Amino acid sequence: MIAIINYGIGNLGSIQNMLKRIGYPDNIITNDPGEINNSEKIILPGVGAFDAGMQKIHDSGLLDVLNKNALIDKKPILGICLGMQLLTKGSEEGVLNGLSWIDANTLKFKLENENSQLKIPHMGWNEVKFSKPHPLTKELPMHSRFYFVHSYYVKCNNPQDELLGCHYGNNFSCAIQHDNIM
Repeated sequence: MIAIINYGIGNLGSIQNMLKRIGYPDNIITNDPGEINNSEKIILPGVGAFDAGMQKIHDSGLLDVLNKNALIDKKPILGICLGMQLLTKGSEEGVLNGLSWIDANTLKFKLENENSQLKIPHMGWNEVKFSKPHPLTKELPMHSRFYFVHSYYVKCNNPQDELLGCHYGNNFSCAIQHDNIM
């Protein structure tokens, strides 16, 4: 079973519907530690501000169970959107520490000089580059394009943790992975 973490911020129904559509009907939206511990995989979704997301995780009492599942049990964990940013050490958007599961930081786009005509938030389709082979990206065609809507981006401190990169005024990581955490 896949546990979609409900910490009060996120597009939970959209994630659940997409999992069902692609053939993974065995999933649950939950904030119950027992259900999280019994899951095989975890998705950490999220939409919104970094500090609000981290505060909601703290307030929900889920930090210990998430750390146990990620760092001790080594379950596959996928962070989506804000959920990906929360995997990092922290964000320029706020003051709270992130989960620090991946050695990376979340930074604000700073578009100056030759990039000054680019708009923030970054909105639109962009081609991604493959940084390393991985089962998560193995079936993506070369020259894959994804739709982005964000003002902050992830920068990996260890280039080996980047699965996919993109360019918008500067290079950034759009898919990351370290051990069981993606």
